[in-house]
Amino acid sequence: MRQPQLSALSVLSLTAVLALAGCASKPAVDQTVGWSPNRIYSEAKDEARSANYDKAVELYERLEGRAAGTPLAQQAELEKAYTQYRGGDKASAIASLDRFIKLHPASPAVDYALYLKGIVNFNDDLGLFSFVSRQDLSERDQRAAKESFEAFKELATRFPDSRYTPDATERMRYIINALAQYEVHVARYYFSRGAYVAAINRAQVAITDYQDAPALEEALEILVKSYDALGMEQLRDDTRRVLEKTYPNSTVLTKGMQRDSGPWWKVW
Repeated sequence: MRQPQLSALSVLSLTAVLALAGCASKPAVDQTVGWSPNRIYSEAKDEARSANYDKAVELYERLEGRAAGTPLAQQAELEKAYTQYRGGDKASAIASLDRFIKLHPASPAVDYALYLKGIVNFNDDLGLFSFVSRQDLSERDQRAAKESFEAFKELATRFPDSRYTPDATERMRYIINALAQYEVHVARYYFSRGAYVAAINRAQVAITDYQDAPALEEALEILVKSYDALGMEQLRDDTRRVLEKTYPNSTVLTKGMQRDSGPWWKVW
């Protein structure tokens, strides 16, 4: 029986497919073969400085394996986390830092790892403190703010003498104020719409969870006005006495208990 013949075009197509398959099967070339750990570290630093974050992370990961068990490998882990953060991959940065803290609990760099973990969440789309950029952390995702606070709190508790603790303490204070202001934002929103019970609940959260925050004056004011609107005179008067003692110059005391006419979100 006569065998079918392949056309010239079919032969060329088959050749191209085989060639591509051969190329695909070749493993990626490791350009760092023969490099010393110090050279890999230097190249990773250069890539990070040039904002080639993906390449820098790849080099730091190779260095972790190449220099395993050495201080340089630990340094690579930390710098990889920072590079991931700079590159916008905050989830990977947090994962890298958690892994470092778990694997190296006795490392002298644990305080830095905790500080950087707090920074990753604190600085999400913000510069240093919101009043610089006119943004408000209290209007952002509260989960990130709380995780940032917990990292800074662990740093301050475990390493009170760390060089990073004073700044972490300032940031903790800011976060507390911002979270309290968030609750007050929501309470004002409910109050402005006549949802007085909901306003009371959110104002009480601010007072209970964030003591000494500047926003607590407004939280007490909202409580006084909400209790008054509901005809709950005893609670209104009790809260008013607390307000008088704590904030003797409160606008509620000087202007009376009138509903705010401005936007609920305006805080200045």
